[in-house]
Amino acid sequence: MNTMTHKGYTARIDYDERDNLFAGRVLGLRAMISFHGETVDELRKEFVAAVEDYLNDCLHQGVTPEKPTSGKLMLRVPPEIHSAALIAAQSAGKSLNQWATEVLKNAVHA
Repeated sequence: MNTMTHKGYTARIDYDERDNLFAGRVLGLRAMISFHGETVDELRKEFVAAVEDYLNDCLHQGVTPEKPTSGKLMLRVPPEIHSAALIAAQSAGKSLNQWATEVLKNAVHA
């Protein structure tokens, strides 16, 4: 997956062969923020403008902009999975949080 980042916001970039342009969408938000450009430079400018517009709109509306992530991940898993994960973490000499972070990191970078 091709991405761009600006002020902590990440956008997925796709190439639309039919329209001969790059299209992007900011990920991890409820708000739909999209942009496009014919060149990478134009795409980057449009991405920055889209994020800045979003932040300015939030400011003018008096609402707090969504953050892409907080760093807190709440999961509900079956008790047997929770137990097995805890045992795996302890066997590795790690806290469940450290172990889960490592497992998730490996999964997203695979």
